[in-house]
Amino acid sequence: MSGTSLDGIDVALLKTDGENIVERGPSSTFSYTEAQRSKLRRALQLAVDLTDRGDRSFGLDVIEAQLTNWHADAVVSFCRMNEVQLQSVDLIGFHGQTVIHRPQKKLTVQLGNGQELANQLQVPVAYDLRAADVAAGGQGAPLVPVYHRALAATLQHRPVAFVNIGGVANVTWIGKDGELVAFDTGTGNALIDDWMKQHTGAARDEGGAFALRGAADDKVVQQFLSHEFFLKSGPKSLDRNSFADIGLGALSAENGAATLVAVTVQSIALARQHMPQEPELWVICGGGRHNLALMQGLKEQLQSVVPAEEYGFNGDAMEAEAWAYLAVRSQKRLPLTFPGTTGVAAEATGGVIVKPAPAQ
Repeated sequence: MSGTSLDGIDVALLKTDGENIVERGPSSTFSYTEAQRSKLRRALQLAVDLTDRGDRSFGLDVIEAQLTNWHADAVVSFCRMNEVQLQSVDLIGFHGQTVIHRPQKKLTVQLGNGQELANQLQVPVAYDLRAADVAAGGQGAPLVPVYHRALAATLQHRPVAFVNIGGVANVTWIGKDGELVAFDTGTGNALIDDWMKQHTGAARDEGGAFALRGAADDKVVQQFLSHEFFLKSGPKSLDRNSFADIGLGALSAENGAATLVAVTVQSIALARQHMPQEPELWVICGGGRHNLALMQGLKEQLQSVVPAEEYGFNGDAMEAEAWAYLAVRSQKRLPLTFPGTTGVAAEATGGVIVKPAPAQ
């Protein structure tokens, strides 16, 4: 899994039937170098005007080939580090890198060549898991809710909410009978990371240190929260750059970081109005839970907020684990998306499964 935060590639091993059996194995993160991040940022710029999801012009084909190689290298390194025999792996779930996501135009593009990855690793690959949902009129995101529901089987709390704070933040609400409601809540880490890169050269606000020293600008926060996105009920989803036209003016690095943290926190709190009931427990996953300012803000706004680890989950690996789970569901043609998670008219499967060409 390579998410919108552009942090790196998360690899996780899962033994699962794609339904009730979930045995979590080791996981590792392979951080992108600054040179790799620069190429991915370039891909985001190149993809802005795409109208055909198969278009790889303007140099996107070169970046896609490189990205696929990085993922192959990550899998090989993961297996070596964790003493896993690659030939023992039945299937690889490959998310790729989202470079544009505009479901209202039935367009979502994830760079990554599934066939090439399968060929390099000599393991079948499931990829392009979002496209079928978008083609059927769904939002194509979030896709992780069905995995959140499988994990929630170990919890006593209902309703429970899983919040993933990646580049974009999303929430899964799970009811007493397993009902699913899910949607993107707003920006997550992406704008904070971009702000830090622009003002300090750092890839992120490590631990939320800058935000903790700053003060949020309430006027700017309200400008963000007046965006039409927040007026819509779920299901709904965002592109990484949906709020790129809203500026922070001449705020200091600290105050800008604090302001963007407040936007993320308040947008998650606003999500309650689109839920059937208030969750008894909020389980926070993704890189955002390492930001102390974010976690502090959520605990002030919501009741019973805990990092994923408090219940034995791995908040860094959860999306990578989910992609393994979804790959198996795709292979078995089980539903990946549901009316309550993406707005698709009826629950739908998706994805492309490819087998490796014989090694030369």
